[in-house]
Amino acid sequence: MTDIPAPPQTLRCGRYLLDLSRPRVMGIVNLTPDSFSDGGKHDSVDAGVAHARQLLADGADLLDLGGESTRPGAADVSVADELARVLPVIEALRDCGVPLSVDTAKPAVMRAALAAGADMINDIWGFRQPGALEAVAGSDCGLCAMHMQGEPRTMQAAPEYDDVVADVLRFLQDQVARLEAAGVAPGRISLDPGFGFGKTVPQNYQLLRELDRVAALGYPVLIGVSRKSMIGAITGKAVGDRMAGSVAAALSAVQRGARIVRVHDVAATVDALKIWGTVETVATP
Repeated sequence: MTDIPAPPQTLRCGRYLLDLSRPRVMGIVNLTPDSFSDGGKHDSVDAGVAHARQLLADGADLLDLGGESTRPGAADVSVADELARVLPVIEALRDCGVPLSVDTAKPAVMRAALAAGADMINDIWGFRQPGALEAVAGSDCGLCAMHMQGEPRTMQAAPEYDDVVADVLRFLQDQVARLEAAGVAPGRISLDPGFGFGKTVPQNYQLLRELDRVAALGYPVLIGVSRKSMIGAITGKAVGDRMAGSVAAALSAVQRGARIVRVHDVAATVDALKIWGTVETVATP
């Protein structure tokens, strides 16, 4: 692991200037019937809002609301269905005191979510869909551009790279250039290397081991490894039993420069980061 440059200390997220002087925890709120981990558990408005409020009580620094599953093989969801799942939850939570991120690739959903009070757009397509740049460029929302090889239904069929880390870096640099050319201020941009999105298990772990190279691009790194198959492949655990492995992976990512970790198990991750932070900052006798 190389020396990591000092990471950006803030990220503009709409109404909020998110302090990144310490790693932040993004709580996952799946409002879908078919997400890989907790699909169907929070797919009513009341259940989604209640789950979000529990994540806040557990210490989440921001929330990521998703109305369409992006697991391998997931079916497409219409704009109308995605909006019906997401907008009422945004409206119920917009005064909750933390930034609200919406996990979507649809420009129409981006525009409606921002109008409803969302502070950030988290796009697995990296704002490559027609109209996506135009949907977000004129606002103050935070943006997360993610790397994905292929598309969700087929991305895990046979991912290939000349060099997975170099290829991901090149892609992310290109996306930053596109965003900034469209008028997006650099302080609004974060980057996600896309663990599990068109990568084999060895490629995922190579990318995690060399995550400091992504951090060296100079933008906040947001990572999502929580409960994913890369955790199950090493631990042998089913999705619901991957908390310990997920927390370990999140700490490995933070050690290598990640500033936001997107997780299901907020309370455990918050506790782990408190210990990690204390170890990192304790004064030498």
